[in-house]
Amino acid sequence: MKFSPKQALTLLNGSIKPFAEVFQHGSLNAEIYKPVEKDYQSPHDRDEIYVIVSGNGTFSRGDELYDFEPGDFLFVPAGEEHRFETFTDDFVTWVFFYGPDGGEG
Repeated sequence: MKFSPKQALTLLNGSIKPFAEVFQHGSLNAEIYKPVEKDYQSPHDRDEIYVIVSGNGTFSRGDELYDFEPGDFLFVPAGEEHRFETFTDDFVTWVFFYGPDGGEG
């Protein structure tokens, strides 16, 4: 199985949501995420990983703030407050949710 960011982004055409599920297997869910102007996320029930496709900006996780750019890997444990604080118009990221509700031990 293979998905390019370009293929995944076509799933967002005509959608009001900033994300689309691309793949699911077992506990793994892969999504493409492209917020517009502001990131309105709230904490998630499962652990997640972001892999930045394009764009750059700043990402907050709890009390920490990180600069990000294409290729960066960001981890967020289940239940932790996080969001992309600032980002360029071309910002796109893969999102991978995995494991049980509440996160892995």
